[in-house]
Amino acid sequence: MDVIFIRELRVGALIGFHKRERHAPQTLQVDLEIGIADAAVFASDRVADCIDYEKVTARIGELAAERHYNLVEAFAERIARTLIDEFGASCAKVSVAKLGILKDAGLVGVMIERGTR
Repeated sequence: MDVIFIRELRVGALIGFHKRERHAPQTLQVDLEIGIADAAVFASDRVADCIDYEKVTARIGELAAERHYNLVEAFAERIARTLIDEFGASCAKVSVAKLGILKDAGLVGVMIERGTR
């Protein structure tokens, strides 16, 4: 399986179901594995044949700013669906984590996989 990966992308989002989380943005860490559906990019060396990771990261920022999410699970699902539906990924593995939300843990989050590998 050929993938584009993005690690430790930081985005600000209004996320969480606690009252205090509805008004103060939190920093999330997003890790992605994006399945490359078209192997043409390996022979062509053309950006037009590939998923543009700069556009992907900009779109994730837009998704984070669009609305309040109660759960990181819902945000991760939205990212995965966007990668498949808008960017033509064959599959997506998405990890979304809150930073420093628990005293004794650096990251707390979810990892999901969507599509076919």
